[in-house]
Amino acid sequence: MKTINPVDEPKAVSQLNAVINSKCPRCRRGDMFVNSMYGFKAQKMHTNCPHCGLKYERELGYFYVAMFISYALNVAQMITAGILTYLITGNTESPWLYMATIFPIVLILAPFNFRYSRVLLLHYMTPGLNYVPAMGADPKV
Repeated sequence: MKTINPVDEPKAVSQLNAVINSKCPRCRRGDMFVNSMYGFKAQKMHTNCPHCGLKYERELGYFYVAMFISYALNVAQMITAGILTYLITGNTESPWLYMATIFPIVLILAPFNFRYSRVLLLHYMTPGLNYVPAMGADPKV
C-alpha cells in the first residue's frame, strides 16, 4: 500500500488568501504585482503570471473597468471616514474638519485601491477565469 506524504502534495490556497496576497486567480501561486503596495516605486503589474503564464490584461484596456471598482472602494472609505469623524467629534458644523480627515485617508489608501481594484476585477468579475488546482502544482523536475 502506497502512503501519501502530505509534503508531496501542494496545499490548496483559499480564494480569500489569494486575493489578500494578490496572487494569480488561475493558479493562486504567482504574484500579480512586481513590487510592494507602498514604496518609492510605482506599482507595476506582471504582464503574465510568473507561475502559470496567465495573461492578466485579457484585452486592450481591460483594466479601465478597475477604475469603477476603485471608485466604489473610495466612496465606501470616504463615507466610513466621515461617519467615524462624526462619531468621534460630534461636530456637524465644520466642513473643514471632514475635509481634513477624509482627504489624507483617500491619499493614504490610493495605492491600496489601485492594487485591490485590479485583484478584485480578476478574481470575482472576470467571466471564464476560474481556479485550476492543477495549475497551482509545482512543475515536475
